Amino acid sequence: MNDLPSRTEIVRALEEARHGPLTARDLARRLHVNRDAYRAFRRRLRAMETDGEVFRQRKGRYALPGSFEIVTGVLDVTRAGDGFVIPDAAGSEDVFVPQRNLGSAVEGDRVAARVERRSPGRNPEGRLVRVLERAISQVVGVYHQRRGYGLVIPQEPPLPSDVFLPATACAEASDGDIVLARIEEWGKDELRPVGVVSAVLGRPGDPGIDVLSIILGQQLPVEFPPTVVREAEKISRRGLRPEDLEGREDFRGTLSFTIDPEDARDHDDALSVSRTEAGLEVGVHIADVSWYVKEGSALDREALDRGTSVYLVDRVIPMLPEALSADLCSLVPDQDRLTVSVVLVFDSDLELREHRIVRGIIRSARRLAYEDAQELLDASAAPEKNSVAVTEALRTLSEVAATVRARREKAGAVDFAIPEAKVILDDAGEPVEILPRQRLEAHRVIEDLMILANETVATVGLAEDLPLIYRIHEDPDPDRIEKLRELAGFFGYSLPMAEVSPADLSQLLDQARGTPHEYLISNVTLRSMKRARYSTENVGHFGLASPAYAHFTSPIRRYPDLVVHRALVRSLKGAPGRPSPELKDIARHASDMERRAQEAERESVEAKTIRFMQRHVGDEFEGTIGGVTSFGLFVVLDGVLAEGLVRLGSLVDDYYSYDADAHAVIGRRTRKRHQLGDRVSVQVVRVDTETRTIDLELVGSAA
Repeated sequence: MNDLPSRTEIVRALEEARHGPLTARDLARRLHVNRDAYRAFRRRLRAMETDGEVFRQRKGRYALPGSFEIVTGVLDVTRAGDGFVIPDAAGSEDVFVPQRNLGSAVEGDRVAARVERRSPGRNPEGRLVRVLERAISQVVGVYHQRRGYGLVIPQEPPLPSDVFLPATACAEASDGDIVLARIEEWGKDELRPVGVVSAVLGRPGDPGIDVLSIILGQQLPVEFPPTVVREAEKISRRGLRPEDLEGREDFRGTLSFTIDPEDARDHDDALSVSRTEAGLEVGVHIADVSWYVKEGSALDREALDRGTSVYLVDRVIPMLPEALSADLCSLVPDQDRLTVSVVLVFDSDLELREHRIVRGIIRSARRLAYEDAQELLDASAAPEKNSVAVTEALRTLSEVAATVRARREKAGAVDFAIPEAKVILDDAGEPVEILPRQRLEAHRVIEDLMILANETVATVGLAEDLPLIYRIHEDPDPDRIEKLRELAGFFGYSLPMAEVSPADLSQLLDQARGTPHEYLISNVTLRSMKRARYSTENVGHFGLASPAYAHFTSPIRRYPDLVVHRALVRSLKGAPGRPSPELKDIARHASDMERRAQEAERESVEAKTIRFMQRHVGDEFEGTIGGVTSFGLFVVLDGVLAEGLVRLGSLVDDYYSYDADAHAVIGRRTRKRHQLGDRVSVQVVRVDTETRTIDLELVGSAA
């Protein structure tokens, strides 16, 4: 046959191979691949190997991964340095890989792991046998000159080892420079990766160097290609045409408004509420990005490549050019805008009775910041004349959201109330203040109604067998839950010995709420859970206690939402389509890009926090011991939420020994102990911007 065999045909041929793994030529003969197509056939095999569909032995023979107990997936590295391989197949158990068996693999790599041990109630344990695809190809770090060679101490992303530079690969770098280094060779096992300096970025402390380092280290795109910008601007100039309104439900006569952060530049979603004969109608109106961004266009390819918008501490890297993201697609006030709308109909008891999904057109009456919305909700006096209708609508929506929330909590949804740091910058980008982000009732109104809309869309997708990308959150790993159970017991709380449900974790968080241990318990509970991701297979959302969930509400900034919109629109037109192999690739790529964006966002806050703490060397803070190790105490500082280390050697009143069972260090002579969860007073003695570490000394126990 002249046609190249499909992936399905290759898998079937390997399934039917009775005498073990096959070479590429054996496979080609079985599948009747002619000589002219053989090179393309080998390329397809290599692509299938990268995607984890087939596994190639050292001798070059191919088989299905399951034949060797091989699991393929993305590597997630814990703070302790061990790894978990998150399988490509949704709902499968993560494979635990001890640090000694990780070889040269790093966070985010796609890997193949061989399962070597299975124990009841534990994660399968194994070792990495191959890195299928590297997550990174370059690092940003501090260059250090050595005699005859150089080293880069990686900062972005952090790596477990330095990068070795031959003398000829150091370019014009001087000792202490911040450089961009391209990885040329990863080496094996414990060997250092080998690289070459591709750019000298500046000196530590230069304005903007911290965030630039994160952008380059995480390989985030910044500038849009000219063709993409021109396409977006052409669509924006065209504006709204009469034919764009055909077949749409007109919501312009219904009061609608947006609620977003004060500094938001794009507005994906608007809300409306009205009373009709059918009941109370709540409209969740989402920008109809799919109307403007057509599949296969330059805009679409760039949006897919980016996967998501990235919200750094001092800037936004958008998924779509501003001509669309901040203008034509954004639901700005007093402008007609196209939407895909979920209309939720509630009865007098606020039970959801029916819903419909339509293409619509709205005209937002007001743009509210969360703080503005909260003031309207809180106001005991009558609102100003121009805010009466908005205030009434807000209070009605708040009542609906509270009822929806109560039902979700009753089902066991886990609600993490972990404070996040908000870094205030001056005009030069320097941090001047760090505040905990407030979580207002206005935030919860938006969260609850968006969650309900996303669940509704996912339910429709399942019922109609639509080719959706689902947002899945799998059950926690047994190993991590066991560690959480041990910690909870240490503080007098409990988790069932059997399989843990979302309701069990929610109850644990409720028990710790308002205690000195709340932050610690919440953090460890969060770390015990798997990372939510995208998949074409629906396995539900553990954290939300939801049987089906899909991201629908943010197509301006998340590519999977755009995919979901397109599937819904095709269904409305009577042509729902079927899943394609590309959809799995999109889901995996979107998960990878989301992980990268989240790392960049977290690190940008951390980098500015370190800069802020430089000015507080010598100052005292109160905090909570959040980690106890053989070398010291990790303390989370109140207010700034930064973490520093009290080294064991700095405790001079006694010789202290580490007691792992007691989560404490204990004085040999005085029997004085410093224990996990203790409140302490500390002094900042050193801040290292190169390693991003804070050294503390214990001043005393906090009240």
